[in-house]
Amino acid sequence: MSDRNTTTKTVDRAVDRDFDFELIPGVPAGLPKDEDILWQGKPQALALAREAYKINWIAGYMLAIVVWRAGGAYADGGTALMMATGLPYLVLAVAGYAVIYLLAWAQARASIYTITSARVIMRVGAALPVTYTIPFVRIATARLDLKPSGTGTIAMEITEGMRLSFAVLWPHLRPGFAKHTQPAFRCIPDAQTVARLLADAAQAKLNEPVVTMAPSGAVLAAE
Repeated sequence: MSDRNTTTKTVDRAVDRDFDFELIPGVPAGLPKDEDILWQGKPQALALAREAYKINWIAGYMLAIVVWRAGGAYADGGTALMMATGLPYLVLAVAGYAVIYLLAWAQARASIYTITSARVIMRVGAALPVTYTIPFVRIATARLDLKPSGTGTIAMEITEGMRLSFAVLWPHLRPGFAKHTQPAFRCIPDAQTVARLLADAAQAKLNEPVVTMAPSGAVLAAE
């Protein structure tokens, strides 16, 4: 992968709200010359609808209402009344399912997850895009929730000192951790391979020797 000769800004809150022209999709300010993109991806829309928007549970609830109303109408007036009563509810159920899926699809389409040789970058938000930059040194642990289909969620526990908004980041986070928000690559395909790549990249970066300037007359030392 070719080097990029642009520089990137470091933001204490790990969020970049600039709308600068993206030289690289998902990376607002480009990359320094010593940093490379290792992987980019986005959520799978149907998996995101199931896990974040609970579309299956909502669809089941709506279908239960359809059956209940249609069944009551059938008992009162037979097939004709059942169709007249149940069909509008069925149309509403299908419309509700479509709206929820559309929301998930829009989120998935607008999102770009990036792993570089030095950090994680998350461009999220369908209506108002926001980019979060998380250096590997800020990631305490990463947890993979793998589904039988191969899709999965990689949640990252962040060290103290980095503020992440639960409301802005949702649904790209680990559920149930509102107080200590854990950003996540949500519902990505081939999640196990991506998790291994993230672990290897972070380990390689954290194990890099740091060269410091010794006092005058001494030799350079690598930490």
